[in-house]
Amino acid sequence: MQKIAYYMPFKPLGHPNPSGDLVTGTEIHDHLNQHGFDCRLISSLRCRWLYYRPHSWPQLLRERHRLSNINSSFKPDLWLTYHSYYKAPDLLGPHCARRLNIPYIIFQGIYSTKRRKKINTIAGFYLNRWSLLRSDLIFTNKKRDEKNLLRILPENRICYIAPGIHSGQFSFCEQSRKKQRKQWGVSDDPVILTAAMFRPGVKTAGILKVLESCGELAKDGIRFRLVIAGDGHCKNEIEAAAKKILPGQVIFCGKMPREEMFRLYSAADIFAFPGIEESLGMVYLEAQSCGLPIIAYSNWGGGEAVVHDQTGLLSPAELPGDFTRNIKILITNKPLRLRLGKQAAKHIRDNHELQRGYGLLCEKLHEIRRNSGTALPSVRSKN
Repeated sequence: MQKIAYYMPFKPLGHPNPSGDLVTGTEIHDHLNQHGFDCRLISSLRCRWLYYRPHSWPQLLRERHRLSNINSSFKPDLWLTYHSYYKAPDLLGPHCARRLNIPYIIFQGIYSTKRRKKINTIAGFYLNRWSLLRSDLIFTNKKRDEKNLLRILPENRICYIAPGIHSGQFSFCEQSRKKQRKQWGVSDDPVILTAAMFRPGVKTAGILKVLESCGELAKDGIRFRLVIAGDGHCKNEIEAAAKKILPGQVIFCGKMPREEMFRLYSAADIFAFPGIEESLGMVYLEAQSCGLPIIAYSNWGGGEAVVHDQTGLLSPAELPGDFTRNIKILITNKPLRLRLGKQAAKHIRDNHELQRGYGLLCEKLHEIRRNSGTALPSVRSKN
């Protein structure tokens, strides 16, 4: 059985604050253990902004020493890091894998050159670049990241795997739709759903953008209900905005377990969330899988997961009015939203089935072990 030292620099397994990255990292760990690997979380050290926290550096050095002399009862065959980027570069993997003389693999390595232009991110940029250059292989689930990685690595050290979900866990449920809409007191009015953690920054900004757009539509006399799922530190701010912008038209569901989200998706008619600086946005995949058309910005994760005019309507962040216009189009055009929703569910099953993508991951990891003695190709450029 192939043994894998698994590491998540941003958030370790079981972290209490949910996010799309944590979901993906957990799914990778679980999938590998269910398909013939012995994949173990090797460290819970968080590297998030660690390079600006000198008091944590001794802990980093202790972890490096501990893992470089790991107990022989678990001698890993390779090191797999999930998610290395400027905020949380992998500061353990390159060093420890070299000391253990095993291949060093990254899933979701991100290379963003704009981070070297800002004083508060330049250190993270170069530390992350150092990790990426020392990898034997980087898996990426974003086309934009694949393009950026090709600036510093040859093609044979990068492998694209389409992002995915278990679509069977996110299927339309007529019974849930009827029950949920009755609970909300909604009959024929279209329901717009949005969902995110109420964290300061872009997540809350995204919710507020949906509220702002819906407020403009309400002024035009367009009938709908807005449902917001989520919770967090900015709850009071969002609730105050809802009360001011859409009094009596917003339903707050609170934080919903991921395994129960299909009930909300089934009860809604449109999923709207701009996805500002969103790396992917698992909610886009989940909502489409349940047959919801998506309204999002095209710049970030929305453009990765949604096919414009086929599974939803995308617009550039530079034209925020188009986001509002697209919501209006789907509210007022039921045949269109039903067609896009049907195509969205098929799109997920055809292109974003998790089992298929992680099958390729398993295949590549076996291949790496077989070829671990082969010399690595040199770095292509110094960009």
